[in-house]
Amino acid sequence: MRGIFLAGALALLVGAAAPVRAAADGPNMAALLAERPSPTLSAYRLFRDAGARIPNPGVTPYDLVTPLFSDYALKQRFVVAPPGAPARLNGDDVFAFPVGAVLVKTFAYPADLRAPDVEVRPIETRLLVRQRAGWAAMTYVWDADGREARLQVAGATVPVQFRDAEGALREIAYAVPNKNQCKGCHASDNAVTPIGPAPRHLDREMVYADGRRSQLAHWVATGLLDAAPPSVSAPSTLDARARAYLDVNCAHCHNPQGPAANSGLDLRAAQTDPALWGVRKRPVAAGRAAGGFLFAIDPGRPDSSILLHRMRSTDPGVMMPELGRTLAHREGVDLIARWIAAMDADGAVPDNTP
Repeated sequence: MRGIFLAGALALLVGAAAPVRAAADGPNMAALLAERPSPTLSAYRLFRDAGARIPNPGVTPYDLVTPLFSDYALKQRFVVAPPGAPARLNGDDVFAFPVGAVLVKTFAYPADLRAPDVEVRPIETRLLVRQRAGWAAMTYVWDADGREARLQVAGATVPVQFRDAEGALREIAYAVPNKNQCKGCHASDNAVTPIGPAPRHLDREMVYADGRRSQLAHWVATGLLDAAPPSVSAPSTLDARARAYLDVNCAHCHNPQGPAANSGLDLRAAQTDPALWGVRKRPVAAGRAAGGFLFAIDPGRPDSSILLHRMRSTDPGVMMPELGRTLAHREGVDLIARWIAAMDADGAVPDNTP
């Protein structure tokens, strides 16, 4: 579903078109850098329309090679960098963004996932703003008419109804995170930090107003990024796809500097030691979350692997990730199950595995 919002014109977020405003002066940097966040999203002048479909100049859409799963929500991402102050390469890590940079992500649901551009309802828009004191996380929840989003610090629960890829009706209590929960995922060395904008996540083509081209090349050409990183092959083998999935969905916590560092798991794609992915690794604390199984990954045996057991679960005391979802990601579970099933005793998966 990635890129759904970005094909041609941005996808419709509400049933009726919202009026287009003049571009004004582009993003309101004074409001974005203010110590106190604005009560409404529109005050930041990130978009030209009331439904946040059409970005102002200086607000660039982007997408990820492998997106984070969030209860099948569609996501629309944008980035802002101050003129003359591009983000800098930081190895294969998240780019080093300047003060004034903004990352924007809107979560939305169509009435039917099989028709992703029809009757799309925006639920929330999250901002990460690189302020002088560090990154600030802000969450805005959309009004029922989809014309304004309002600051929500304490979190919220929004009833959502949609039909899934098989046409079955799904009803969920969508959880908008509170400020502390945002920190729970976006924390590294106890500081809030972005997760997605790194070379390995952005090395793909995008459709822009003037045509299709490399997303990273576009960032460099438009002054968003200081230099082009080495090209990264898109994950094509079963092993690469599974590692990329865990990298995006799990490694922001399960890494040596992350909130789940005490688990002993390092699920970053760059980690080369299968034992640190969980291959024949015993849990640090065996409780009901382990499901009675012995290893995080039992190679060749997905149904006795704790990692997959927790991915399948929707029990709040068992499931992983523990935030950002109420449903199990069927496609993700299937990918990781096939990956574990294909492993030899040392955790290796042949490159020709379908």
